[in-house]
Amino acid sequence: MSDLPLLLIVDDDATFRRVLEKAMQRRGYAVLTAENVVGAMSLAQQYSPEFAVIDLKMEGASGLELVKYLHQLDNQTRIVVLTGYASIATAVEAIKLGATHYLAKPANADEVLAAFGKTEGNVELAVSDNPLSVERLEWEHIQRILHQHEGNVSATARALNMHRRTLQRKLAKYPVKI
Repeated sequence: MSDLPLLLIVDDDATFRRVLEKAMQRRGYAVLTAENVVGAMSLAQQYSPEFAVIDLKMEGASGLELVKYLHQLDNQTRIVVLTGYASIATAVEAIKLGATHYLAKPANADEVLAAFGKTEGNVELAVSDNPLSVERLEWEHIQRILHQHEGNVSATARALNMHRRTLQRKLAKYPVKI
């Protein structure tokens, strides 16, 4: 493509994808975009990006599948996972699968750039004295069980001994603040 570092942006939100693409081009990146995991895998196979920004929740396959694929393709690819549905379980899985960092939406281009640069944890990060709220603990537990059942809402509802529609309502809500 060019001598610029190659960045792959994968998000099903066309507006967000376009805004981030322009912002990253202004910061010196050659940018490829895709709206889903299948399209992103094809681009990654063809161009082997050095950087990737991946939305976690998209139509079709999860962004976690793409993280794993990109990491297997080239374990030096710097991958930042973005999501509006942040949970501890998915953050841990993203890192285990090869992501460099995990950011909750909305995130801007400067936050993405900073996340690419993170190579180690921060031992000076403040540990909160406040426990998580009951609502947040419920959200985290649901996300963990959903992940264990590979996103299958019906199987998750059965595992939680919860009606499927009740679970769907809970999943449609944004996560409770930490």
